[in-house]
Amino acid sequence: MTSGPDIASVEFWFDPACPFTWRTSRWLVDVAGRRRIDVQWRLMSLSILNEGRDVPEQYREGMRQSRRALRVLAAAQQASGSGAVGRLYTIVGGHKHEQGQVYDDEMYTNGCRGGRVARRACGADEEKWDASVRTSHDEAQQRVGTEAGSPIIALDGGRAYFGPVVVPPPTGDRADRLFDALRLLSSVPAFSELKRARAPI
Repeated sequence: MTSGPDIASVEFWFDPACPFTWRTSRWLVDVAGRRRIDVQWRLMSLSILNEGRDVPEQYREGMRQSRRALRVLAAAQQASGSGAVGRLYTIVGGHKHEQGQVYDDEMYTNGCRGGRVARRACGADEEKWDASVRTSHDEAQQRVGTEAGSPIIALDGGRAYFGPVVVPPPTGDRADRLFDALRLLSSVPAFSELKRARAPI
């Protein structure tokens, strides 16, 4: 384990349809499982981000699934809090991104049961959850300060950043080193961006 004090909290905004975000979330779960880090799972939407744009056909079904999944996660958040969102995302995200399944009502029902969500969050078609998703999405964009995709991360209540994007997700000591590097970068007010070509999934 990397030395140094742990951060009290990490806010992680995610769109559940994004395969890159899924891999970053597994890195964060790995680190948080070994260190004293409270992860606050928050929602953002690539559909909202792309409103008014001509989205290519191959992405439209994913965005439709994402909208439904976000409603379920928003319902789980209201019913049982951020921890329930993280547990539910781990279950249904694993089915989608590791096993190639689609987000559907059966997956949500089984995921809510397995994730110990207080009530079955089967509101995938209930538009009443859209407002809370949009509020969370808008907060993420404001915290970054510019338009940003998924994921978005903020350390200990500070400024938020897009990323990191990690494929494959590091584990163990390498995961800790990345976390500590991100903590160091985020402590420098002048720091704003690093980027290179993404590794393929």
